[in-house]
Amino acid sequence: MLSLEKTMNYLENFSNEVFTIADAKRGDIGNTSTQYAVSVFDKAASGFNFDAITVAPYMGEDSVKPFLAFPGKWAIVLALTSNKGSDDFQLFADINETRLFERVLERTSKWGTSDNMMYVVGATKAEMLEDIRKIVPDHFLLVPGVGAQGGDLQTVAKYGLNDHCGLLINASRSILFASDGTDFAEKAALEAHSMQKDMETILLSKELI
Repeated sequence: MLSLEKTMNYLENFSNEVFTIADAKRGDIGNTSTQYAVSVFDKAASGFNFDAITVAPYMGEDSVKPFLAFPGKWAIVLALTSNKGSDDFQLFADINETRLFERVLERTSKWGTSDNMMYVVGATKAEMLEDIRKIVPDHFLLVPGVGAQGGDLQTVAKYGLNDHCGLLINASRSILFASDGTDFAEKAALEAHSMQKDMETILLSKELI
């Protein structure tokens, strides 16, 4: 936690350039969620001033809404994740053939707006982005799983881009573990820059930048 606080304090020097996400996947009863929100959004109370936090919607509206009460902050709701076990629940369909992740999107989109709520959608489920965009066409999507987990950037862009881009692409392992030698920093920087250039090429082709 001390290392995290030092990192966040350093990043305050670049507050106009860096968007910070607490990938904490919080979600509990209302009072507890309120304190979780304070712990990541209220610097005076906790020492942290993140821009966004990932939240789990399983416990319902009262577990998510406290995170939406902070102006200028974002709740990023887990919808369709990239891990293997996501199939255990998220693809379960009801009698109307509505899958659980679709139900999550439909219901939670009524709690917030496209200005304070995003969704986690794994790159390994990229083909489903077409269905997701029918439900939440304007929300930003945080897309992990590109790189080491096997997600394909081109497929994500094909199905997930909207008129204002609408995607935050996340790659962790492919950058963090680009090298296990003394050249770690250089290799990580090269991998990050390579992905950034790939994303820039896609956006330019769509005339979004």
